[in-house]
Amino acid sequence: MPLVVGIRFSPAAKVYYFDPTDVDDLKPGEYVVVETSRGEEAGKVVIPPCQVDSDEIVGRLKSVRRRATALDLMQMTYYRYREQNALEKCKQKVAEHKLPMKMVRAEYNYDGSRLVFFFAAEKRVDFRKLLQDLARSFKARIELRQIGVRDEAKLMGGMGRCGRHLCCASWLTEFRPVSIKMAKQPELPLSPMEISGICGRLLCCLAYENEYYADLKGKMPRRNKIIDTPLGRGKVVNRNFLKESVDVELENQGVVEIPLEDLSKQAPATKTAPSSRRRRRGRRRS
Repeated sequence: MPLVVGIRFSPAAKVYYFDPTDVDDLKPGEYVVVETSRGEEAGKVVIPPCQVDSDEIVGRLKSVRRRATALDLMQMTYYRYREQNALEKCKQKVAEHKLPMKMVRAEYNYDGSRLVFFFAAEKRVDFRKLLQDLARSFKARIELRQIGVRDEAKLMGGMGRCGRHLCCASWLTEFRPVSIKMAKQPELPLSPMEISGICGRLLCCLAYENEYYADLKGKMPRRNKIIDTPLGRGKVVNRNFLKESVDVELENQGVVEIPLEDLSKQAPATKTAPSSRRRRRGRRRS
């Protein structure tokens, strides 16, 4: 089992494994300089050195070069401060080249040797001339990276309809697939305004609440079903998933709310068979 350490390069980002054998006694919260496919990066230790299964390692395990020094941290703070100015300057260049690009964010690496611009666009964009112009304006290696609407929301942040910070920008490290079937589980109105986030895609919370609703729906009677309750027989007119109860229309008492645990004590109602067969239409020929 290989020895690894978990490194995160930005808040709510994916944790990557690195080989810590060249640096002793790493602890969570420390900053280190590591080797990546794009060169050296500074990241934060979030998982201390530990052994994991070989199946969790994808490709060659890159190494931790060293602990970040005070100069490294000072440079990282300085270039983060310059990112907003770099973004504004890039927006001006995009307008000059008249490209259909929405610039979202600029990110320097810790020593300012590489600058990445993230942008959103409906189609692929030929930005070769823009890239040359940016390379002359900034003393760094420039990268332009196109992202989708979900990644755009993650980078920009914001408030969700629940009144809290977006999950993707605060703690959700990876996007899980969300389907329209998950929106049907809690019996929500299938209106785009009700089931979509600020990115325009289905709400991420539908995915991690899906298991709860699927399990609860299996225990609840369906709508319009005739059931026996402690107050008598009635028809289910509504299901309250958060309260774990159902609204039942009784024959002479109106609609009452019955907890699910009270229904489990009752035997299921059975529909009575018709007293006589339906008459066949028409007469038999003699």
